[in-house]
Amino acid sequence: MSDTQIEVPIETFPIHKESDPSRRSNRLPPHRIVLGLIGLGLVASAAFFMRWDWLPNYGDLILQGLWRTIWILCVTVFLGFLLAVPLGLAQAAGPAILAIPARAFCTVIRGTPLLVQLWLLYYGLGSLFPQYPWIRGSELWPYLRQAWPYAVLALTLSYAGYEGEVMRGAFASVPKGQLEAARAFGMRRFTIFRRIWLPQAIHRALPTLAGEAVLQLKSTPLVATITVVDLYAVASRVRQDTFLTYEPLLLLAAGYLIITAIIVSLFRRIERLIPSKLG
Repeated sequence: MSDTQIEVPIETFPIHKESDPSRRSNRLPPHRIVLGLIGLGLVASAAFFMRWDWLPNYGDLILQGLWRTIWILCVTVFLGFLLAVPLGLAQAAGPAILAIPARAFCTVIRGTPLLVQLWLLYYGLGSLFPQYPWIRGSELWPYLRQAWPYAVLALTLSYAGYEGEVMRGAFASVPKGQLEAARAFGMRRFTIFRRIWLPQAIHRALPTLAGEAVLQLKSTPLVATITVVDLYAVASRVRQDTFLTYEPLLLLAAGYLIITAIIVSLFRRIERLIPSKLG
């Protein structure tokens, strides 16, 4: 008895188009559509049932406060990250003479409220400078007499203290075998740090850095307590002048929400640009 092969037509096993990822629909999930409709309803309700006639009178002040909030955020995140890298490296691989001060700095910053740090710098350090004539007569006095340098310094040190711990964990999580292999190839220490250790540490810390940047944005309203006119200070002034409570606060919340969305989108874009094999 000879073996026979049974040919089965391909049509009996149809291939569903849904199984092809390239042909999937780009439709939004139902829950996102519902949330979008709820958001549009809230915006429409706020536009029709609340007072917004004060906006033209405070338009310029709102833009100034928004700009001041954004540049304080960007400057403090950038400078704080530059300080966080050596703080994390000192704790992860530095000698005790560097690791102990770095660990103490991060502990003090993380263990004390930011508002206390801000007031210590502004009302404490800032009140000492006028007592020295050589400081009052220097070129730095026009800046030291203002409030924003102390706000930038306090937020920078705060961000560095938190990110120093993040970078410590990121540096420690890089496989030691890669560093040893680089040394075996004859790479110098700085080359290993620049090409292997630092890029992988940043790649591993990016999700946490995004969250810390958002938290830094939420910390910026504290600068209003030392007379820096940021977005929160503008909303407080509108409330005092117009006796309106909900409208300026809703506008303030919307502004922070938009800035947060931009921060998250930027960090996600950076994560997509970095090769996945890097970590």
